[in-house]
This record gives sequence, C-alpha cells and structure tokens, in this order.
Amino acid sequence: MAQIIFGLVLVGAIAIFVYHVRLLRKTILLGKEVEIPGAPAQRWAQMFRVAVFQQKMMDKPIASAAHWVIYVGFLVINLEVLEIILDGLTGGHRLLAPYLGGLYDVMTVSAEVFLGLVFVAAVVFLWRRNIAKVPRFHSAEMKGWPPLDANIILWTEIVLVVALLIMNAADQLLQARHVAPYEAVGTFPLSQWLMPIFSSLSDETLIIVERAAWWVHILGILAFLNYIPFSKHLHIFLAFPNTYYAPIEPAGKLSSLPQVTAVVKEALGMPVENGSSDGAPQTLGAKDVTDLTWKNLLDAYACTECGRCTAVCPANLTGKKLSPRKIMMDTRDRLEEIKYALHKTGKWESDGKSLLGDYITPEEIWACTTCNACVRACPVLINPVSIITQLRQYLVMEASQAPETINVLFVNMENNGSPWAFPSADRAKWAETLA
Repeated sequence: MAQIIFGLVLVGAIAIFVYHVRLLRKTILLGKEVEIPGAPAQRWAQMFRVAVFQQKMMDKPIASAAHWVIYVGFLVINLEVLEIILDGLTGGHRLLAPYLGGLYDVMTVSAEVFLGLVFVAAVVFLWRRNIAKVPRFHSAEMKGWPPLDANIILWTEIVLVVALLIMNAADQLLQARHVAPYEAVGTFPLSQWLMPIFSSLSDETLIIVERAAWWVHILGILAFLNYIPFSKHLHIFLAFPNTYYAPIEPAGKLSSLPQVTAVVKEALGMPVENGSSDGAPQTLGAKDVTDLTWKNLLDAYACTECGRCTAVCPANLTGKKLSPRKIMMDTRDRLEEIKYALHKTGKWESDGKSLLGDYITPEEIWACTTCNACVRACPVLINPVSIITQLRQYLVMEASQAPETINVLFVNMENNGSPWAFPSADRAKWAETLA
C-alpha cells in the first residue's frame, strides 16, 4: 500500500510540474521572435562559464561560497534522493548499495558532508537577509512576497536537510540492532551525532521516526519541485537556457527596429531585404510584454532578485526612481497575470492593462542612462536595458510622449543635423581659439 501511495504521489507531482512547465513555455513564447547571434559553440562555452561554473558570482566571496555549496550540494544530495525514490517505488532499502559497492560509502559520506554545508549556507543566507539586512535585499520593490519567497525556500532547505539527517540517524540505529530490512550499509559521519537522541527508543518507534523523516523529505522535495515555477528560484533551471541564448556581442550594443531601418533605407534609395518592410507593424517598440521578444520574457523568469543590477545602477544610486531589478520583477508579474489567464481559458486576450503604465512608469525608463552596468553585473546575463529601450521606443514613436529635452534634441537633429542648437557649419568654431 505504501508503494502504491508513493507511486501515485510521485506521478501526480511530476504531472503537475510538467503542466506548469508547458504553461510557462507557452507564456514565454508569446514574445516576438528574435535572432540570437553567436555560434552554438560560443553559446555553450558562455553557458558553462556563467551558469555551470558561476563565473559572475565570484566578486562577493561570502555569497559566492554559500551559493556554491547549495548548488553543488543540490547535485550531490540528489543522488541519495534518487535512491529514496527507487526505495519508495520498490519497497526496498538502500537499493543502490549492492550495485555501487565501495562507491556507496563515497556517496553517503559526500551527501552527509554537503547536508551539513547546505545547512550552514542556508543559515548564512537567512542571517544576511533578516539580521544583517544587506541593503540590496530591502529596497522598495523587495516588500511582501519577494522576501517571503526567499525565506520560504531557505527554511524549506533546512527542513529537508534535518529530515534526511534524522532519517539516516534512525536508519543507523536500526542497522546496528539488525532490524530487517535495515542492513548495515553506508557511512554517515554527520547524522551519527544525532543517534544518542533516538537511542532510547524502541525498534517500532525508531521505524516510525525513520519512515516519518523519509516521507517528510520526499514529500518536501516534490512540493519544492512544484513550488519552483511560482518562485524566483525558477532560475535554478532557467539560468542555463538564459545564459545560452544571451547575446555573445558586447552588452552596450543597442538594437534598432528592423521595420524602421527598412523604411529609412528605402527613403535613402538603399537596398532593402525582401519582405523586411512589408506591412505595418502593430506596434513600434513595446507597450506590453507580448510586444517584447521571447528572450526578454525568458530574462524576466530567470531573474534571481539578487539586486546586483540595482546596486550598481547610477540612476538608482543618485536617488532616481529606476531600479533594473524592479523592471524585471514587474515584467514577470505582468507575465504571471497572462499565464494565469492561459491556465483558466487556454488563450490570452487583452485585459486592458499593459506593462507600460500599469507596472512600469515613464519616469523609471527615462531615468536609465543605458550604461549597461546592470547587464554586466547580472550573474545570469539578464538585460533590463533591452526592455527599457523598447518601452522608450513605444513612447517616442507610437505615443509621442518623449520628454521635452528629447523633443528639443529631435528638432535639432532635423534642423541642424546634430543634437546641438547651432548649424553644422559652426561645429568647428570651438577650436578656432586653440593654438
């Protein structure tokens, strides 16, 4: 009966996760097509450098070390989780032990070491967020759900670690007492220190403790799996495709609108690619998330909310309203509304709201200097500037709502061929007095 129940729970949890992943993919693909430059070999190298080896995390030693521990621990501990799943499906105990031989001790020792390290790392992160109150975790947009989400994940990790250690401690005691089917296998250097806590319990009670810890751990894993699609920790999975598809070219290169480029080329008598200017685009720039590219939407879901982008933003540092992290969080919040509509009705129809205006204000996007400091700081190569420039393009070319200072620039460009209010013939006058 326990195997049947576990099998049903496992299949149900995986089915729900797959559904939400497909829904997430459908939401992201509402974005416009975009060509991703760079050879596949370059992209693979970029993904391994940034996502796998976490190159851009190295500038902050404490956070980097703690993140590395949780990252590697996730991979190592999941080997033991795989065994737990196999045991649950077959009704066996330590199913991998006969097949791995001496390597089984390596697996259990490694898992225990990383259980301890993950526990310490989670405590460090909780301390940084809630006691040390690192400033970038407590800015205006980090209220309500975002900090709660981070704390839920960290406390969940601690509970899962403790449950596994308790399971191993009870298991060792049952092994020592030769209680079937708890055969003496594995080496557990950390959980053995918990054994005195349970040593006075009877065999029957120890079995209950071991089974309860087993169920808490595996149900926690499956719950965590289905929590991830609704959490910032979606970056656990999306960091890899996001860094793969991130442009190889320098971050400072700003993209232009192909349809506008085609019109300009036609006006100048330059050759235009076939079909590049056929038909009028629905929008110039972006007003809502569906006007952005699918890569912009993938960026939004890959955001870790770490705040490194906002911490280096010169506009934000001088007190302006712009926060690159908020740009990404607002984009994701808008996408979540659309995703919920797709879940309810299977299709998306305009609800009268938009990213620009209802989530992000013109004041925010005009504060950006397009310096790309945020892009360079992001540990997973997210590009808030791309979203900002597309929203600006809409304001200028569709809504005619550019700030007065920019309108003056446009007039000067039209009349004088330069941003300055004097004729092009006078451009060199500043140098006449130079010796």
